[in-house]
Amino acid sequence: MKITAMTMEHLSGVASLERQCFSQPWSERVLEAELQNPNGVFLTAMEDETLAGYVGMHRVLDEGYIANVAVDENYRRRGVATMLLEELLAFARQNKLGFLTLEVREGNIPAIAFYSKMGFREVGRRRGFYAHPTEDAILMTIFL
Repeated sequence: MKITAMTMEHLSGVASLERQCFSQPWSERVLEAELQNPNGVFLTAMEDETLAGYVGMHRVLDEGYIANVAVDENYRRRGVATMLLEELLAFARQNKLGFLTLEVREGNIPAIAFYSKMGFREVGRRRGFYAHPTEDAILMTIFL
């Protein structure tokens, strides 16, 4: 498994992964715009020529906001998300970010457990944040 910066060549695969993983997926057009964002950090996990997963984050001054973590269902429970987040954490430390934060559906117990294992802690909640179905978002942060 190789972690690389997301490029234009990854766009259709990442958009497909978005549709597989999320009820409100980002389009290829949105993902392309993110690649142009100087404050965006988007990484892919590739096994040979196959996209196994990706992670996206936005930097605001010394803060990091993780937008998406997605792993193809055929690659889950194989350490892909761990590798992606470890690379993102290394980037954050190297660039002296103070923290990384994210939102996760309150019903996504496996993701909450994973983020907790990675050192993130619950710091708040956004009521009714998600749609399809409506669900609260748990805010989780890791302080660096």
